[in-house]
Amino acid sequence: MEHAAIEFIDLQYGDVLALLAIGFVGGLVSGFIGSGGAFVLTPAMMSMGVPGVVAVASNLCHKFPKALVGAYQRNKFGHVDVKLGLVMAASAAIGVWLGADIQHQIKENFGEPGSNLYVSLAFVVVLTIVGGFVLHDAVTVYRSGKSDEQERVSRLARWVQSVEIPGTMMHFRTANVRVSVLFTLPLGFATGLLASIIAVGGFIGVPGMMYVLGAPGLIATATELVIAFVMGFGGTIKYALHGLVDIRLALILLAGSLFGIQLGVIGTTYVKPFMIKVVMAAIMLIVAVSRGLVVPVYLTELGRLDLAPRTMAWLHTASFAFLVLALCTGGIIILASMLRGHRAGAMPLK
Repeated sequence: MEHAAIEFIDLQYGDVLALLAIGFVGGLVSGFIGSGGAFVLTPAMMSMGVPGVVAVASNLCHKFPKALVGAYQRNKFGHVDVKLGLVMAASAAIGVWLGADIQHQIKENFGEPGSNLYVSLAFVVVLTIVGGFVLHDAVTVYRSGKSDEQERVSRLARWVQSVEIPGTMMHFRTANVRVSVLFTLPLGFATGLLASIIAVGGFIGVPGMMYVLGAPGLIATATELVIAFVMGFGGTIKYALHGLVDIRLALILLAGSLFGIQLGVIGTTYVKPFMIKVVMAAIMLIVAVSRGLVVPVYLTELGRLDLAPRTMAWLHTASFAFLVLALCTGGIIILASMLRGHRAGAMPLK
C-alpha cells in the first residue's frame, strides 16, 4: 500500500529563532515539573504550521536525550527513583508502540486536518481534567499550611499501598512506597499511550505516581524523566519507520531545551512541592484553551463546519496568543522562584 508523503515545513531564520526560544522554555518547564514539556512544544509547532503527527513525532525525538540530561541532573539531588521509573517504563514502551500505530492510521484515513483535530482534542480533554485536579490539590495543600515533609498522601494512594498481592509487592526506596507492581503496569501503559498520541506522558505518569502510588511530588516529577527517556527513544524509532520525524525540528528544540532544563532543575531545589503543582496546572489550563480555540478550524477543514476565512484566521491568532501566555507564565514563575530563593540565601531542598 502506498502512503501519502508528509510535507515538512520550510524553515526560515525567524522560525529557527522561535524554535530555539520555544525549546528553551519547554526545557525550563520540563526540568521544573518533570514532564517532557511537550504540552507547550507540540502546540507551538502546530501553531507554526507543523502537522500534528509530525509535531508529536519530532517532539518525542528531541525528548529522550533531554529527559536523560534532566534525570541525571535531578538524580544528583536524590530526587529520582530509578527502580520505579524503569518498572513503569516497561509497560510504557508497549503503550508508545500502540499509540504510534493509532496516530499513523488517523493520518492515513483523515489526512492532516484529522490528525490535527485528534491531537488538539486530546490536549483539551487531558489538560482540562488533569490541570484542574492538580490545581485543586495545590490550593488544598497551600491552605492547609503543611510543610514539605507533611505533603499529604491521597486516600487512593493509601488504599493502593495497603493492598497486599503475594508475589507482586515491590518497595521503591527513594519514593518510600511499597505497592504491588500490578498497579504500576496500567499507569505505565497509559503514560506511554498518551505520550505517543500527544507526546506528553507526564500528564498521567506524574499525577499517577503522586495520587495513585503515593510518591512525593519532587520524586514523581524527577522519576518521570526516566520514563520519558525510554518512551522517547522507543517512540522515535516507531515514528521514524513511518517517515514522520522531522529531525531538523528535533535538533533545534533540543539545542534550546538542554540549557533550559538545567535551569528548571535548579529551580526545583528552591521551591515547595505545591509550587511545582501550581506551575503545572497553570500551563496545562492555558494550553487547553489555546488548543480548544482551533478545534472549529480543523472541523471546518474536514467539512464538518463552515467558518469564514476571517474567523478561522482570528481563531489561529487567539490560539497562538494563549500559547505565548502559557510559555510566559511558566517561565516567569520558575525564574521568579529561583531569584527569590537565591536572594533569600535559601539552601536547596534535598
